[in-house]
Amino acid sequence: MIKSNRLKSKIFYILFAVLIFSLPGVRLAAEKNSDKGNSEGDKIVIAFGRGNWSLDPLHLYTTVGLQIATGIYEGLVTYHPFTLEPLPGVAERWEVSGDGLTYKFFLRSDAVYSNGEPVTAEDFRSSWLRMLNPKAKAEYSFLFDIIKGATDYRKGKTKNAREVGIKAVSKKELDVVLNKPASQFLKILCHTSFAPLNKRYTGDKNWNGSGIIVGNGPFLMYKRTKGEIVLKKNMLYWDKKNVKVDTIRIIFTDDTKEISKEFNGGKIQWADDWDPKLIKDTSDIVAYPLFGTGYLFFVTDKKPWNDYRVRRGLALMVPWEKLRSDNFRIPASTLVPSVPGYPKLKGIVKQNKKEAENLLKEAGYPDGKGLPEIIFKVSDSSGALKIVKSIARIWRKELSAEVTIKTYPYDEYLKELKKNDYTLGSATWIGDFADPLTFLQLWMSGGNLNDSRFNSKEYDGIIEKSYGEKGMERYKRLAEGEKILLDRAVVLPLNNPPSFNLINLELIGGWYPNPLNIHPFKYLYYKAVTLPPGIAMGQ
Repeated sequence: MIKSNRLKSKIFYILFAVLIFSLPGVRLAAEKNSDKGNSEGDKIVIAFGRGNWSLDPLHLYTTVGLQIATGIYEGLVTYHPFTLEPLPGVAERWEVSGDGLTYKFFLRSDAVYSNGEPVTAEDFRSSWLRMLNPKAKAEYSFLFDIIKGATDYRKGKTKNAREVGIKAVSKKELDVVLNKPASQFLKILCHTSFAPLNKRYTGDKNWNGSGIIVGNGPFLMYKRTKGEIVLKKNMLYWDKKNVKVDTIRIIFTDDTKEISKEFNGGKIQWADDWDPKLIKDTSDIVAYPLFGTGYLFFVTDKKPWNDYRVRRGLALMVPWEKLRSDNFRIPASTLVPSVPGYPKLKGIVKQNKKEAENLLKEAGYPDGKGLPEIIFKVSDSSGALKIVKSIARIWRKELSAEVTIKTYPYDEYLKELKKNDYTLGSATWIGDFADPLTFLQLWMSGGNLNDSRFNSKEYDGIIEKSYGEKGMERYKRLAEGEKILLDRAVVLPLNNPPSFNLINLELIGGWYPNPLNIHPFKYLYYKAVTLPPGIAMGQ
């Protein structure tokens, strides 16, 4: 998922850098007493930054949108709040064939939508085919490529939905046939893209307006404006007894001073941005490493940027060691973060002017002569902006080429990346499931999140081969694909970012630091207040 909170380089955060990565997942807190109650009853108030959040699963790909979706939708399986392993959701059980190709999912008899209509296997089938419709341009449609026939259907090579391995056998049985056995399939199914939609709502055009969405999750949408969303406990939800909070109110604001004031006063319980100078108790700042990478990427579908010699030549002019180390985050030269057992790769880690000059000359652009204007697009709140400015200065000095930086507010930036009028962009990708594949599927040809427009049959073939492999063999295959991206300078990794949240974990339970920064609303609750020995609660 694209990281959607503002990436400000706040000097305050540097104080936490050593602890973050020496003690992964440990809350930065000393022992303290819980002194913040909830004066408004059983309600949790969350502050997220402003943005144009579509809640249509077709276009849910930012951290904020996907977080909100955990309350409204539920797929066959869901994330465990701590381990992120798949738990039964709408599917109460499933069976896998001996060859690992066919999954039979058996839906709960009491799984219904917030309007009372039952969730059926056909709802899943039609919703998934809707995601795969080429005209829909769903950003996450590539996640379905693991299913038989899905790739050809989403690319428009076939229009026959019966050739896709998704079959509603009955109202409560859904069969899914894969291209090859895939141990990661259930993990992928946790993603909101695989949630069912009520057939009465799929034609609605007001997904990101003020309309009320019909979902099947633990909460139902009670109120929705541009400034807030109010969710109420869904009393028709099959597992309502384990939903402990009655109301979740999400406010959208960029006023960090007001957020800090309201948090200090106990009126906001969780925020993704704030003014660090105003927070009374800094132990409420929770920081931990993410399974994510910040990077720059080339748009590769036009000359001369489709020539790896040009891309690599430009990249080798940059003193990467210095720029990455100045970035207040853990420097990274590879796209896939550290994963036990995954091969250690080496991207472009240092400057090599001689090789850079040779590559540019070989490509027909000696000293950069003849290169068209190099255009960067960057969010004005991105932590990558400092690095981009440094790279631009170097290229202006070393090359006979014009270099331009264009910045945009974040809510406009993602739309700008879809245009084909720039040379390099920047992004931070947080894995959607705990596997290297989540970083590598992005670059397959025809993917709607492949803003690089990278198109390589060799690369696609490598990733597709990995689907049928297991263990170290699979990891080696995936690393082979990543090496192409790194060596050919399609992607230029910068760092592995941490996550920062403002939340009192002595007051709020069910919220756990995890590397995907996903915190399902279903599990949130207020902890019981405990008093020291000998102290009684007043009447």
